Amino acid sequence: MVHGDQDTRARGTVESPWRIGTRGSLLALTQAGTVRDALIAAGQHAELVIVKTAGDKSSDPVEKIGVGVFTAALREELAAQTVDIAVHSYKDLPTAPDERFTIAAVPPREDPRDALVARDGLVLGELPAGSVIGTSAPRRAAQLRALGLGLEVVPLRGNLDTRMRKVAEGELDAVVVARAGLVRIGRTDVITESLEPVQMLPAPAQGALAVECRAEDTELATILSALDDPGTRAAVAAERALLAELEAGCTAPVGALAEVVESLDDDGRVVEELSLRGGAAAIDGSDVIRASVVGSLANAAELGRSLARELLELGARDLLSAPPVGAAVDSNPSPMENNP
Repeated sequence: MVHGDQDTRARGTVESPWRIGTRGSLLALTQAGTVRDALIAAGQHAELVIVKTAGDKSSDPVEKIGVGVFTAALREELAAQTVDIAVHSYKDLPTAPDERFTIAAVPPREDPRDALVARDGLVLGELPAGSVIGTSAPRRAAQLRALGLGLEVVPLRGNLDTRMRKVAEGELDAVVVARAGLVRIGRTDVITESLEPVQMLPAPAQGALAVECRAEDTELATILSALDDPGTRAAVAAERALLAELEAGCTAPVGALAEVVESLDDDGRVVEELSLRGGAAAIDGSDVIRASVVGSLANAAELGRSLARELLELGARDLLSAPPVGAAVDSNPSPMENNP
């Protein structure tokens, strides 16, 4: 199998297109398709290769399956050289780097906010107490409970269509999903409210993609680097550094959002800085800790680590060591909490 600098020169042709590994869901195919189309527009030839993951084969909650389950199979195929490129939802990647691979591009980010899909066009504040709301993420569940709206929060699995169908058929009053996914599959029509970060702080790297290749394929990495957005890369670096410093996985009740903002330096010149917000919540919604910081894009990762340390000083470790989702909680108990 060809790989490495010398051999990649023959790749990206009609006879030997770049093989882009992806999960088979509509969202994953759409995300990987944007990378394929960008490569084709740049004069490269590329095709999608569907890879089955353990997450696709299981109906268990993500926190039970394990962190990184949706990316592990793609990375195995990348290491085995059956694909050349992997396209991940960046928030699914473990925070620890894998020396076998390089993230060659972080394309411009889609809207990172969470979105509510509710019956009868309702927004979050209009849902009556006792309404049943589904979410796949402990982070969302914790923040929903913390709002004190008396909602019954239940675990949720399945692709976006499955989740939306549970609302349409009356099984649930609402679901909360990533807005970026609905944008990418052209279903913004179902969104009844885009949740502002002050209500629901997004997952670190939500809405961002990671385009990965083997570390030794430096020429391919150079080709892919044309797809990179420096602002998105810096924002994601800060958010994921915060998550790593908190020693929390992608299913932990931790939210973070970094945004490039303009400010004035001492000489009155406009400069770009990174504004980072982070938070941790008790899974039962009894407490939420938030903090924020502004700093240089060049020091994005250190910015994330410093904000994480501030959160820890404020008591985040106690919140993150609370019982995981699926355990009984005192606040807003649900009869479905202990079900898969």
